[in-house]
Amino acid sequence: MSRFYVTTPIYYVNDEPHIGHAYTTVLADVLARFHRALGDKTYFLTGTDEHGQKVQQAAEKRGVDPQQHVDEYVLRFQEKWDALDIRYDQFIRTTQANHKAVVRHLLQLLWDKGLIYKDTYEGWYSVAEERFLTDKEYEEGDWRDVKQLSETNYWFKMSAYQEKLINYIHDNPDFIQPEFRKNEVLGFLRQELGDLCISRPKSRLSWGIELPFDSEYVTYVWFDALTNYISAIGYPDRDEEFKTWWPADVHLIGKDILTTHAVYWPTMLMAADLPLPKTIFAHGWWLMGDTKMSKSLGNVIRPLDLANEYGVDALRYFLMREMTPGQDASFSIEAFIGRYNSDLANDLGNLVNRITKLLGRNFDSILPDPGETSPEDADLIQHVNGLQERVRDELDQLKVNYAITHVFDVLREINRYLEETAPWKLLKTDKDRAGAVLYNAAEALRLSAVHLYPVMPDKIARLLEVMGTSAKARFGEPGWFEWGHVKSGTTLGQIDGLFPRIEVKEAPEETSVKLDLKPEISFDDFTKLDIRIVKIIKAEKHPNADKLLKLQVDLGAEQRQVIAGIADFYAPEDLVGKSVSIIANLKPAKIRGEISQGMILAAEDDVTVAPLTPLKDVKPGSKVR
Repeated sequence: MSRFYVTTPIYYVNDEPHIGHAYTTVLADVLARFHRALGDKTYFLTGTDEHGQKVQQAAEKRGVDPQQHVDEYVLRFQEKWDALDIRYDQFIRTTQANHKAVVRHLLQLLWDKGLIYKDTYEGWYSVAEERFLTDKEYEEGDWRDVKQLSETNYWFKMSAYQEKLINYIHDNPDFIQPEFRKNEVLGFLRQELGDLCISRPKSRLSWGIELPFDSEYVTYVWFDALTNYISAIGYPDRDEEFKTWWPADVHLIGKDILTTHAVYWPTMLMAADLPLPKTIFAHGWWLMGDTKMSKSLGNVIRPLDLANEYGVDALRYFLMREMTPGQDASFSIEAFIGRYNSDLANDLGNLVNRITKLLGRNFDSILPDPGETSPEDADLIQHVNGLQERVRDELDQLKVNYAITHVFDVLREINRYLEETAPWKLLKTDKDRAGAVLYNAAEALRLSAVHLYPVMPDKIARLLEVMGTSAKARFGEPGWFEWGHVKSGTTLGQIDGLFPRIEVKEAPEETSVKLDLKPEISFDDFTKLDIRIVKIIKAEKHPNADKLLKLQVDLGAEQRQVIAGIADFYAPEDLVGKSVSIIANLKPAKIRGEISQGMILAAEDDVTVAPLTPLKDVKPGSKVR
């Protein structure tokens, strides 16, 4: 029996689960369900990262103990994954006693091998990112809350494994996927690889796992979070269990944590003399238009909002069908509804209704005898029998969207077969042949549904019940993927509205609304305002006000500082490079101790604040009239 071990990243416990988290976790669930259906011994791991300075600060802000804080916040992930029908084998938390013990064991192992040392660092530190920066990183990156820091910490000799890792990547072409991500990592490794800071002094951070060789320090995120992939499966004490599952077949991650998983984690494993995972697969981001979803931009899609309105399986299907793993994908309600109506309501739903109703009206929902196989029957059977291999080939490459396409090709083939054979006409002249056609169509539909089950387990389980196979049966049973698994004489069921079409409501006609306008002004009054387009060249938090941002703007002939009350809606790094409108001749004023030489113009409603931007690129300093 084959085995399959798949993991998601462990999600930061303070985060609100969003569509990006849901995509990764549903993808892992689909892969795990498919391998279980094939009869493979399967393990699916997900969980939460629960230590660190931001967790400690959030707990302090709430006036609760950090453990109480994470115990409450972890429920947001667990409840949403349950609601999205995600069936993991373990939900690991980094505050678990067994995980903390494994982290201490690994640290002690590398300390004893002389691979961890103590040193003082002097240089740049990003408070927001909670990490030290090299001079090159500081100069080339757009970092928030950076300050000079001198601090003594413990370091892992990551640099000792640079050449070994490069050679491993070259010798194992499937190790980092997709291919262009592997090239990114190799590009990173062409530079000198430094050592990795792995601790924080307790005087600055107490909420973490204490170093086994120095009680004045806790380990930082890398040795804590990444170690979950092996602590969850028995390392080092349950050796038989650990060897059963390790190395992982697939680490599923977002592209933003590629270096962490493709450089830091492999060097840690090499240092511990442990095998590396077979594949690290970095998928893209979900975008709204051309913009990454971001809490600061207020454009985050909450998965349960969609699931509650349109159904869990519809959301799972859209996520799996719409994104090509490795590439970014755009989300819109219009695309969601379009995909739902086209694929689920039309191609699948209508076919189900067509077959089950013909069988119900003419054969009392009892599956007829297939009779002799005609050439047109054989063509359909051959097409369906190749489906499992085509789907498995795609899933082995993590291309779930292509796997789904193969299933829908079969569904369209069934429709073509029905149009060609016209059983509704045969019923009048040759009922036995009509019954044979409907048997073939029903069995082809069942096998298509088997391959869709991992994507839409609730709806497809109901469909499989209708098609004569108990959804409670053990998936992966002998014959499950074989033609003829359901025999003639089996009583089928009826199902109405498996995927009812979503009717798109037309926008209501505009009605006149009385605006609460300020008193009228003359044109002469308006001309007193000098409104200009500026480009934001630098943005940072106001040192004395959480809701304010301090912006440096390019006015063409000069640069200015403008204070804007939009910190609740935009992170500083999201604004740099953007063109906005300002009132340029507003009298300068001090706002919470910082000079402001103008005012950003922005639209505001009950949801967000949106600075006014030009539809086309214009030079900084251009006049608005």
